[in-house]
Amino acid sequence: MLHLLKRKRLPTLDLPVSVRRKMWFKPFIHSYLVVFICYMTMYLIRKNFNIAQNDMVTTYGLSLTELGLIGLGFSMTYGIGKTLLSYYADEKNTKQFLPLMLILSALCMMGFSASMGSDSVALWLMVACYSLSGFFQSTGGSCSYSTISKWTPRSKRGTYLGIWNISHNLGGAGAAGVALFGAHYFFNGHVIGMFVFPAIIALIVGIIALRFGNDSPEAYGLGNAEELFDEPQSEEDEEVDDETLTKWQIFVSCVLKNKVIWLLCTANIFLYIVRIGIDQWSTVYAFNELKLSKEVAIQGFTLFEAGALVGSLLWGMLSDLARGRRALLSCFALIFIIIILGVYQRATEDWLYLTSLFLLGFMVFGPQLLIGVALVGFVPKKAIGAADGFKGTFGYLVGDSFAKLGLGMIADGHSIFGLTGWVGTFAALDAAAIGCMGIMVVVAIFEEKKIRGITNRAMAR
Repeated sequence: MLHLLKRKRLPTLDLPVSVRRKMWFKPFIHSYLVVFICYMTMYLIRKNFNIAQNDMVTTYGLSLTELGLIGLGFSMTYGIGKTLLSYYADEKNTKQFLPLMLILSALCMMGFSASMGSDSVALWLMVACYSLSGFFQSTGGSCSYSTISKWTPRSKRGTYLGIWNISHNLGGAGAAGVALFGAHYFFNGHVIGMFVFPAIIALIVGIIALRFGNDSPEAYGLGNAEELFDEPQSEEDEEVDDETLTKWQIFVSCVLKNKVIWLLCTANIFLYIVRIGIDQWSTVYAFNELKLSKEVAIQGFTLFEAGALVGSLLWGMLSDLARGRRALLSCFALIFIIIILGVYQRATEDWLYLTSLFLLGFMVFGPQLLIGVALVGFVPKKAIGAADGFKGTFGYLVGDSFAKLGLGMIADGHSIFGLTGWVGTFAALDAAAIGCMGIMVVVAIFEEKKIRGITNRAMAR
């Protein structure tokens, strides 16, 4: 099966660039839809666990600690796989790698389903299967970023990546409907259907997706995106054009020794604290602290996702209009995040709470997207997957973990960094947003130098 992952590169067709550019769209849209739909489908076999938790408690008597153990296994392997699998995927056919990982993840979820009997479960088999599923899913975003970046011009990259970014919003939103449909229509309402049915869908999608598209226009003899869209090759790509450089040498020089990548990884940690902190605790805070109804609390959670979807669509386009100034736009978004957090913290009226969460979703997913798009501009195409995975490992293992455990402990009355209670929780969110903004100001300076350098090189051609 590994032959499927081999990159295909054909000699450039002996045709004018204008003709090859017209031939670009059809294979591009095939490849784009593959990574979009596959990543969206990954969420059907990820978020169904969140939806099924109450039924698993009722049916099998699982404790919250046992459910937490299953979820922790996924988080840990997902974070580790972000770097390991994404590093392996670089210099492979990343478009093929994504549906293959979807298939393997789906098989793991079939194993997860097999651990569930009529009235008992094999807990450690559950943990093992869900953890392994997380490992296979971990490279989904990195493979998507790599594939899309190889296909698209820099001037439109923010737009294409922004549109792709709504795939996980759509997948997360559709997970409940798919899981419940599978349980009620095929398994008489039993919770096992929430896992079997989505896994079957994922298997079918993954198998079909292997047949369409490819990882770059060079696989069709069209030449690279820079040539097709009359853009100068980036300095990073020129530096690794030497075929004698190994993948490890490229990773060390372009990722591990790249100060901008380390800055973006750190910024991503802070942003994950803000994003997951709101996503994880908004319903609890609304019901217990603001004294709003459970219905309003759930509506707020939904509106946060709705704002995120709109933000994913618009922030990428705005960054293209700003000629690639992703970090600068992130700073503006973070200023508004801090202001809106203050409103959200004191929103005792339903409409104010709902409005603030929609706006937070919109603003948070600005830097959430743009940190990733900015990162693509500072590494060669041969290292995009590994660099994005490296960033994701930091965000997941540190930022996500602190948002779920650390913020929960602070809200619960435990003192961390001298912070305690919900006031302390919001102080931590504000501090994380300020920390992220400070780092992105520095990145914006590097980005501005890079943009001016590209402009000067284009004028000199």
